[in-house]
Amino acid sequence: MNKLELISELKKQANLTKSEASEIVRIFFDSMTDALSNGERVEIRGLCSFFIKEYKSYTGRNPKTGEKVKIPPKKLPFFKCGKELKERVDSMN
Repeated sequence: MNKLELISELKKQANLTKSEASEIVRIFFDSMTDALSNGERVEIRGLCSFFIKEYKSYTGRNPKTGEKVKIPPKKLPFFKCGKELKERVDSMN
């Protein structure tokens, strides 16, 4: 499911206009993005959680040349599946 499909499903199930559904989805994702940007954890019980993982600088290699390169420190968002979602997906087999 992509963002447009999510908006269409919300529109249909909540009896909203497309612009209202679009605004709700935008607010939802913007709020999650803002929280993660501020270093906060986002948790949706039973579904998933998102958090920021920090990586220190390290020395890597260029795969084409084999030359050593310094990789700067970075922060990346991580997704962790919730127990209920795992069980629901697993029971679909």
